[in-house]
Amino acid sequence: MEQNPINPDKVAENPGLMAYAHSVGGAVIKPVDMGKAKGKAVLAMRQQTERQLNQIYQQMATLAQQAKELRQRVDVSERIYGAQMNFEPVLNETYYVYEKEDGKDVLSMVAPHEWGRAYKFSRFIAKVTMLADHTWHVEYNESQD
Repeated sequence: MEQNPINPDKVAENPGLMAYAHSVGGAVIKPVDMGKAKGKAVLAMRQQTERQLNQIYQQMATLAQQAKELRQRVDVSERIYGAQMNFEPVLNETYYVYEKEDGKDVLSMVAPHEWGRAYKFSRFIAKVTMLADHTWHVEYNESQD
């Protein structure tokens, strides 16, 4: 009778049902600590969502700043369109807004340094350029000082 060359002490009876390596050359299988795995997953999830929330907050701040600038453009535009102007403004040209002694505004093509002794306004308000949407871009405004 032939003898089996495999040592019975080194072989499992049902190796497919074992939760660990069943032979000397088998892969090492370690049980997973589920609490540790869940903790790592929760930490990764929190880091990722925190990053995404920060991006959203930055976008919100940018949008709020854009809305504020647009509101300022509308306010300046309304003030300019309420001012005295003796000409029709042209797109993309620079103009100057002054306040007269009586408190009324005037839109002028003359810069403050160009008036010399003929300067007849109580104060310089803003240097502006008319945009395509007929609002005004303020390059300099005394309230920004």
